[in-house]
Parts: sequence; structure tokens; C-alpha cells
Amino acid sequence: MAKSVKSKIIAVLVLASVALFSCSNDLSSNDLTLPPVQEETEPTPPEIIPPDTSDTTPIPTIPDIDPELIDPIEEQIAEIIASMTLYEKVCQMLIVALDTITGTPGKTIVDDAAIAALELYPVGGVIHFSPNIESREQITLLNSSLQEISKLPLFIAVDEEGGGVARLKQKLNAHSVQDMLTYENDGEEKAFENAVIISQALAEHGFNTNFAPVADVWSNPANSVIGKRAFSTDFELAADLVASAVRGYNESNIICSLKHFPGHGNTYEDTHQGTAYINKTFDELRDGEFLPFITGIAAGADMVMTGHLIVPDIDELPATLSAILITDILRNELGYSGVVITDALAMNAISRHFDTAFVAITAINAGVDILLLPVNIDETISAITEAVLNGDIHESRIDESIRRILLLKLGLVHNPA
Repeated sequence: MAKSVKSKIIAVLVLASVALFSCSNDLSSNDLTLPPVQEETEPTPPEIIPPDTSDTTPIPTIPDIDPELIDPIEEQIAEIIASMTLYEKVCQMLIVALDTITGTPGKTIVDDAAIAALELYPVGGVIHFSPNIESREQITLLNSSLQEISKLPLFIAVDEEGGGVARLKQKLNAHSVQDMLTYENDGEEKAFENAVIISQALAEHGFNTNFAPVADVWSNPANSVIGKRAFSTDFELAADLVASAVRGYNESNIICSLKHFPGHGNTYEDTHQGTAYINKTFDELRDGEFLPFITGIAAGADMVMTGHLIVPDIDELPATLSAILITDILRNELGYSGVVITDALAMNAISRHFDTAFVAITAINAGVDILLLPVNIDETISAITEAVLNGDIHESRIDESIRRILLLKLGLVHNPA
């Protein structure tokens, strides 16, 4: 796959980070209530020291890397991982709101507080919501400035599905794509075209990650949380359209995320508000809800987002915390080996029923690579680092996630299945 100029720049930044680390020893859908802003206090995981951020060594110039040279790149990734502290690795597994880590609601600029926050929490990425977006110039500058101050390239993400869930469309009129169901009968070419249009708006404003396309099928008319966000009410048609959208994002070099596995379109409940159930058997899911995920994975989906959905026939835990659904089914049965990200952990389906430490440890052991919007960042980091130190999480499991994250940030692969 030919690598775009943007991917080359990202690859250079990631590989350059090896030198820096060697010197210093690196939502979904509806609006939701963000985790509370964090006080700017030092997290205290046992025996884990945040990275020394005083190093001002200039980033060296690294020769461009041929995307076909996978083995040398794997070596570079291994070198980066070996140079990272456990604290840095854990932070890379988080995508957070800038508001939360800076303590400023509706953060719109990179100032001293933002710089200090990213030094204290060298996270894998940030997600923006409507209050973070004021103008085309402002959001573009914010995103480019965030990349400049981060040692490793950031996932800079947004929910830009089209229609009612589209921050750039709503705030900036950056594109005209409507709800996906609007185009249900317009064919695969239109699904591809819409993904390209959205991607162009994202790239123009400094975003590299979109929490779309919705792979849920609106098979239950009583379901209000998905509704017109779905590509179709038919499983097979949705599968074809979702795959085309994934190809549109891939060709536009925007990281995309299938959501919400194992499928939120047939539930009566909304996971933003509380527990939601999928009352189907595995065989029924495989013949229905799984189809858009199967085709999206085959098309090269970069991420799969888990829904906080309980499938009683499979597991008593929500999919976000289920090793059966994530490792046994998504990875082993469906063959997905890319990045798995949770839906927002601040949603009531998780935050009202499970404590922060249990969520972090259980999700990672289930096979999750990135925790989106943890309720308390300090508690999350401490819980994971302590779990590694006491053997509840193997550090090799952390390294496995970091490898997937870095491969994606290098821009060299779309779902390295």
C-alpha cells in the first residue's frame, strides 16, 4: 500500500521518538458527561516514576522509511517499546479529553496547562467534543500544536459519523454528509464517497482518527440510540456499505473505528444511560450483527470499538470487559488483530456498575488495547501499573497493545490481520 505524505511524516516522528526515549528513558456517538477534570497532581503508581520531561534534545532527522520494509520497522517498534517506562506504556493506552487532564472545561488552545498535562500524562491520544471546536483556524491550530508537544504522535479523534453525530459538521459546517441511513439505497459507491468527504474535512482540520463508521444495524425500530446512524436496517446491505466506508477512510488515510461490537442496533436500552442487553445466541449474532464487523475487518478497519453490551448467552460481563467476546470471538473467531478500543468508560453502563480499577484491569486482560475516556485517569494508571507489578497483568500483554498502537501510528497497516 502506497504511503501518503502524511504517513511519512508520522513515521518519521515515531521513529525519531526512539532517540528521545533513549535519552530520557515514551465516543462514541451521543454527547455524554465527560469524566471530571483532574487536579494537576502527580499520579503515584507503586515504584513508577513519570518520565523525565526536561530533556530538550532536538528531534534528529530520520531518513524516510520504505513501507515495504516491515521487519526493520518491527525492530524500531521493539526498540521504542524497550525504551519506554511502564508508566509511559500505560499512558499510551489511554485516549482522553483535553478538558479532563488540563482541568479546563471546553479547552480550545495549547497553553502552559496543556503542555504540563501532556508531560504528566503522555497519553496515546485525545478526543475533542463540540466545546473544543470554535473555528476552523482554532481547531486546526489546536491539533497541530498538540502534535508538536507530544513525544509520540497522538491519535487526535472525534465522532464524525455524519448527520446528528458530527462535531465538525455541526460547529463549522465543514461538510454536508447526513445520517448514514439517508443513503441506504444509494449503493456502495456513495458510502465510499461519504467516507472520503468526511475524511477530507477531518484531515483539513488536523484530525487523524474518526470513531466511525457505525457497524450497528438498526434491526429494532424501538432502538433510539442507533436509529438513523446505522447504514441500513438489513444486515447484509449494512455489511456491504460499512466495508465501502472503511475503504473510503483507508484511502483517505484517516484511522477509522467500527462500532459498537458486538452490535448495538437491536437493543432496547442505551448504554449512555444504563445496562443494555443483546438477547441473541452466538449463531444468531454471527448471521446478523457480526456481518458488518466481518466485512469491515476484511476491508481493513484500523480499530474496533467495543460496546458496553451484555450478551447473556455468551457472558455476564459487558463486551468491553469480556475476554470471550474480545479475544475468543472478535480476535480468534473473526480474525481481527488490529487495535481494540472501548467505548467511553464514563458511560453509565460501565461507570455505574464497576469501579475504575476493575474496569481497567479486566478490559486489558480481555484484550482491549485503548481505554477511551476513563473516569479517573490517576486511578486507572495506578491500577494498571500495580496489576503489572503484582502479576495480575503480564507486561507482555501491555507490550502487545503498544505494538499494535505504534503500528497504527506509523500509518503502515490497516488491520494487520
